[in-house]
Amino acid sequence: MRYIIIGAGAVGGTVGGRLAQAGQEVVLVARGAHGKALAEDGLRLRVPQGELHHRLPVVEGPDGLGTLRADDVLLLAVKTQDTEAALRAWGPAPVEGGGTAADRLPLVCAQNGVESRRIALRRFRHVYGVCVWLPATHVDPGTVSAAGTPLTGILHLGRYPHGTDDTVREIAADLEKAYFEAPVVPDVSRWQYAKLLANLGNALEAVSGPVADSGPEAQALYARVRAEGEAVLRAAGIAWTDAEEQQAARGDKVTLVPLDGVARGRGSSWQSLSRGTGTIEADHLNGEIVLLGRLHGVPTPLNELLQRLANRFARERRAPGSLPLPELVRLADDAVAFVQEPPGPAA
Repeated sequence: MRYIIIGAGAVGGTVGGRLAQAGQEVVLVARGAHGKALAEDGLRLRVPQGELHHRLPVVEGPDGLGTLRADDVLLLAVKTQDTEAALRAWGPAPVEGGGTAADRLPLVCAQNGVESRRIALRRFRHVYGVCVWLPATHVDPGTVSAAGTPLTGILHLGRYPHGTDDTVREIAADLEKAYFEAPVVPDVSRWQYAKLLANLGNALEAVSGPVADSGPEAQALYARVRAEGEAVLRAAGIAWTDAEEQQAARGDKVTLVPLDGVARGRGSSWQSLSRGTGTIEADHLNGEIVLLGRLHGVPTPLNELLQRLANRFARERRAPGSLPLPELVRLADDAVAFVQEPPGPAA
């Protein structure tokens, strides 16, 4: 198999670099300053074992490869807000022997949230979901850092919407040779919804700083945000893996260690603000809870607030963590109070 990593940032760059280290054929898809650095200087992957330097083929899109191979795997690692554009480009790409990528090739969605799989299934016949437990950082062009050891990450995989097959087992076997644990599960959505609940704190970190470093006030606010998410999933009849099952799967397999010359990593939303990309994935994390809440009649004022603030920070290219936590808590209390106020008398 040849792995085409569509979006060679923190997750994609780490997976692509580790696969290349394990002897797999890898192509990186990237644009802008990062794509230029990858093409000119190669991928620098900083891990606990040292810095790995891979000179891999780099393209901006399918035209850079021509006709795709029948054994290609498309691994989608862009942010969800960029999914539609990526699939519109890659879906019609011709494949040797006839047909297109959308008809014939496996598309593996290694992304936060749960929406990309649905977007993909509108265009691609063979879609696979991944629950990504992979602490990785991408801030500087050409460089990706992954501080986990002894494993770099744990990637639960399965067909979407459900099931398994020989293709996903072969992909998992390749990942298992590349510093990952890659369990193949028939219910990958359960794992991804559990990760979604954890990712509800991404926007909080992005606007006001890391929850773990900000004391009990930040942790209490995240607990309220997550409680909204759990209430929504219960109302929607959506199952997720509980803390005990997740801990049993993780154990001490991915322990973070300091990397020389690498600042402590932050979440993907914080990294987006740090790079000044102008977009952020809050619409598909907190916004997923907001959507489900509206569909099932569950108020979600805290997730609405974080979604709105994260988008404003991205749009205005504000520095990550620049909203004082007491101000965010005040805004959160006001948002909850507004929802709880009874409606005024009819005019």
